[in-house]
Amino acid sequence: MAKLYYRYGAMGAGKTMDILKVAYNYEERSQKVIILKPKADTRDGKMTVKSRVDGLEREGMILESFMELPEETIKSYDCILVDEAQFCTKEQVFFFAHVVDDLNVPVICYGLRTDFQLNLFEGSKWLFALADTIEETKTICWCGKKATTNARFNEHGIVKTGEQIMLGGNDSYISLCRKHFCEGNLGPALKSGK
Repeated sequence: MAKLYYRYGAMGAGKTMDILKVAYNYEERSQKVIILKPKADTRDGKMTVKSRVDGLEREGMILESFMELPEETIKSYDCILVDEAQFCTKEQVFFFAHVVDDLNVPVICYGLRTDFQLNLFEGSKWLFALADTIEETKTICWCGKKATTNARFNEHGIVKTGEQIMLGGNDSYISLCRKHFCEGNLGPALKSGK
């Protein structure tokens, strides 16, 4: 019986690395798998899914294009993987539920829980509401505690205002524990400019 999974974690937790590993495992067993990402994520090229942790990458498909495929084509997959699922819309998350419930194809979504202001993303909100299985992918703060937040920063420190979506990597975001996020403490490496 297919399920809808949501695997979430702070930036740097290795979510994309995990999605690439899961795709490899399916294909190693002669299973048909596809990796999707919302069109809002353009960092690594329109169709490229790339792990910042290990540099591995592969081509995927834009979610919005996949949703236009005939159901028979969608049913031909053994598993559907979704990267950057926090950028999904409510409609897209309900589409995943339809794929699982009516087409019997498992969908595994990976994404962030909250933005840099600790607000839920739309996709995360609906995945928390609808997913059959919710799992946290963990990473740590500079202090060694579990990181649960994604802090946006610039040369002046932590940024607390602005648009919810601003694509970036290690040059503009850092994962922090709740305490250091609330304190605005980026840690010794960023304070010294390293």
